[in-house]
Amino acid sequence: MAASPVIGSFVAADYAVFALMLLVSAAIGVYYAIVGRGQSSSREFLMGGQSMTAVPVALSLTASFMSAITVLATPAEVYRYGASYGLFSLSYVLVVVVSSEVFLPVFYRLGITSTYEYLEIRFNRATRLLGTVMFIVQTILYTGIVIYAPALALNQVTGMDLWGAVISTGVVCTFYCTMGGLKAVVWTDVFQVGIMVAGFLSVIIRAVVLQGGVSNILNHAELGGRLNFWDFDASPLRRHTFWTITFGGTFVWTSIYGINQAQVQRYISCKSMTHAKMSLYINLLGLWVIMLCSVFAGLCLYSVYKHCDPWTAGMVSAPDQLMPYMVMDILRDYPGLPGLFVAAAYSGTLSTVSSSVNALAAVTIEDLIKPYIHMSEKHLSWTSKGLSFLYGALCIGMAGIASLMGSLLQAAISIFGIIGGPLLGLFSLGILCPYANATGGLAGLLSGLVMSLWVGIGAQFYPPLPEQSRPLGLTTHGCNFTTAANAFNWTTSPTKSSLYTTVLQQNTAERPFLADNWYSLSYLYFSPIGTLTTLAVGLLVSLLSGGMKLKLEPRVTLMKEDTMLFCFYKKYFIPHFVVLQPEFPPQNPHHTILHNDKVKTCFLKKKYRNISFT
Repeated sequence: MAASPVIGSFVAADYAVFALMLLVSAAIGVYYAIVGRGQSSSREFLMGGQSMTAVPVALSLTASFMSAITVLATPAEVYRYGASYGLFSLSYVLVVVVSSEVFLPVFYRLGITSTYEYLEIRFNRATRLLGTVMFIVQTILYTGIVIYAPALALNQVTGMDLWGAVISTGVVCTFYCTMGGLKAVVWTDVFQVGIMVAGFLSVIIRAVVLQGGVSNILNHAELGGRLNFWDFDASPLRRHTFWTITFGGTFVWTSIYGINQAQVQRYISCKSMTHAKMSLYINLLGLWVIMLCSVFAGLCLYSVYKHCDPWTAGMVSAPDQLMPYMVMDILRDYPGLPGLFVAAAYSGTLSTVSSSVNALAAVTIEDLIKPYIHMSEKHLSWTSKGLSFLYGALCIGMAGIASLMGSLLQAAISIFGIIGGPLLGLFSLGILCPYANATGGLAGLLSGLVMSLWVGIGAQFYPPLPEQSRPLGLTTHGCNFTTAANAFNWTTSPTKSSLYTTVLQQNTAERPFLADNWYSLSYLYFSPIGTLTTLAVGLLVSLLSGGMKLKLEPRVTLMKEDTMLFCFYKKYFIPHFVVLQPEFPPQNPHHTILHNDKVKTCFLKKKYRNISFT
């Protein structure tokens, strides 16, 4: 199928579907505002009274993870670079295991509302404030971009009013966050996950019908080199390989699932640690479903436009517009379905923005207000609602600033990811290393931040050369219209245009030594660099500044009893001791209990102090 120079635009049915999605989201906020009139405390408003169960929290975790940028950009990524992006499904497994076994038990046991509360308990107040400020600034910036970027992509393709979409989504999101608190956010996310999957399926099913079946789409992808899953090249300069995605991707997403306030706040809201852990593992299924849909949508995109690339042909101005372009192209005869896909994209926006607004309100209350200003619970509850409204307005305003930022959009998103690495290193240092002290923690955080910003900002000035990112072939030879853009016809032919070769040679000659080594590292390694630098420097400084003498409460670090592996071992592999007395505990405190030598008796000694063990 060739790209059409003229595609459809939004009709009344499409606007109706989009408006219905916004209306239902707002209605959920109103419902929980009415039901939750008894939410007299800020903790109940921000944490749902710790009464949530595993399934809705799991779906909310999935929705928060999938922004509209992901819904639009992942298929475009697969279209340009191949389905190796799907290997993130493997890194998600490691992310969920590490988050549930290392970070969740400590945060849940401490009963904290803000993850940065932990930094003061474990290190000091200065470290806590630094972490909080970094989170607030970056989240506002990122959230503004999340609102604006999809609105721009959809506006240029569908004709949907740009600022009407930005303001309506921002206002609705702020409304239900302010009215209903965390419960409204979670249940709205559940609804929005359904919309996202339905939007993807509408496009996939239509593309499969047009292309004559799933097997044809896979055959086209294989012939086009898109089924490139098993690339085991160990070079850290390659953009996406098996190693960069599984290793680097694990660090990137652990910084989101393990320590990011927006995610931690959700599973801490569960009514028990068992439900919290279950929510993470159920969420894994949701991540796999969304990943499968988005990767296959990218393969459909390639199958439809394999002979006529709309981007090269000048029909769209950016890769993020390819998905909405295909939607308007193949679904224009089905009024309402383009609106469903746009609703899916904006469901991603709403879920991300609502997560951010609720998290921003939580950290502001816990880290910047409570420690310094004494307020009653009723006043704190009203302050929480006011902050939700304020941050919602700030995020809409940030979307306006983002519209003026141009090329800095990608830089801002990259910096947001880069900062997660050092913070992950700091939390890992506190939870896993009992002798890490405040001096080491602060030194490690600053060192990791400097390293990750160095490589990240350097990569913005000296982007990796195409032989490292290796975009796959795109062609316009099948287009049935003429455009000047055809002069740039990137094909799978080994002979590139002389213009491209000349520019490449000039860029190569002007690039310093670091540009093709340090700055050309895969962007997925920025986070591991920050994390490992923070850990290494933090440990070294702690040892040199007397960290071995540090006395900590066991509850602030990971204990073996927190892990499922230890529970499994204790249940199935530790032999049962033999009680020689008929009653237990024995009436005579000097009675002796005989047990297997391999059994550790610390638990029994703590509970029955007067019993002697042999």
